[in-house]
Amino acid sequence: MKHSFYDVKAKKKVEAEVTQFVTYGEGNRQRFAFKAVTKDGRNLTAFVSKDVWEKAKKK
Repeated sequence: MKHSFYDVKAKKKVEAEVTQFVTYGEGNRQRFAFKAVTKDGRNLTAFVSKDVWEKAKKK
């Protein structure tokens, strides 16, 4: 699955293949994110809503 990420080094949005579905925090303070890697090996993280995260994880 592809998702849009903001590449801080390149200072632009890029499309990358999602490699992980991760959560941060506990209980009511939980955050949901997608992780990816750029072509040159840098990590990308995009925080998304719970609904988007759950729909993507089911695919």
